[in-house]
Amino acid sequence: MKRIAILGASGYAGQELARLIAGHPEMQVDLLMSAREGQDPPPPKNSYEQAIQPLDLDALQYVDGVFLCTPHGATARFAAAALETGAKVVDLSADFRLRDPELYAETYELEHPAPALLDEAVYGLTEQKRGEISRARLVANPGCYPTAILLPLLPLQKAGLLQAAAPIIADCKSGLSGAGRSATATTHFGSVHENFRAYSPGSHRHSAEINQEFGNGDILFAPHLLPVFRGIYASIYVTPAKGTSAADMLACLEETYAGEAFIRLYGLGLPDLQGVQRSNFCDMAALQCGGQVLLISAIDNLVKGAAGQALQNMNLMLGIDESEGLL
Repeated sequence: MKRIAILGASGYAGQELARLIAGHPEMQVDLLMSAREGQDPPPPKNSYEQAIQPLDLDALQYVDGVFLCTPHGATARFAAAALETGAKVVDLSADFRLRDPELYAETYELEHPAPALLDEAVYGLTEQKRGEISRARLVANPGCYPTAILLPLLPLQKAGLLQAAAPIIADCKSGLSGAGRSATATTHFGSVHENFRAYSPGSHRHSAEINQEFGNGDILFAPHLLPVFRGIYASIYVTPAKGTSAADMLACLEETYAGEAFIRLYGLGLPDLQGVQRSNFCDMAALQCGGQVLLISAIDNLVKGAAGQALQNMNLMLGIDESEGLL
């Protein structure tokens, strides 16, 4: 059994990881740790039994893999400490997603705390980077919105099915858990219930990550907050290359993701949030809308958008079948 530590175990992603690993045949959680004092809830029933402990970086020398579910800015030093022990590290924060430290400083308004590690960090979009992930010591787990947007777009871009330089609109909706456990004036129940709104259109921090991986700045990313707890629903409007239809795009996605355990393509009907909640699936569809094509992508932001993809990546890093603990 591979021994695992979860730092930031009191947050949504950390709790989701503990739940998933509780059913994993080749991993066990040895350490659940949190830097929060006096705020740690009791573990959910039927998920894991260990108590959440105070942060102790010296204890990481006894584990094979470390998940970092801690805030950006603070996480990089935890990653460095874990790597020194020889453990594999999957970082669920934003500290290693952006390869340019200046872009990181501009996006997150602080200097990068460990720029020396940026060159070796692998961007962990599993279905697109599987080979690199399997050889990596440090994986930067993608953000939830970028996962939902990039999985359908990257194969189409590579195949030349998108009109060059045409704008792409990623109109995305997220459940409340994407904002984390700490409530704010805009995320507590009274603000969200029976309500719906956009936030940070064109300026959301994930825009930098999306455009870095897509390779240009033509994606207009507009996030919205849904009055549900979990899930991301992305409606992505693209202009097809001349002679390309939605059927061609769907065929490209089917060919690219043939045999993938967690990608499901809809030839008929449309994805919805209930179909992916509490799962590691990404459901996709492509629809012709006049001269445009609408791509739809649905994921659970806490699973495929966070803990599930992180577990996929750790499985690969430790030489385990990537679907273990996730089906």
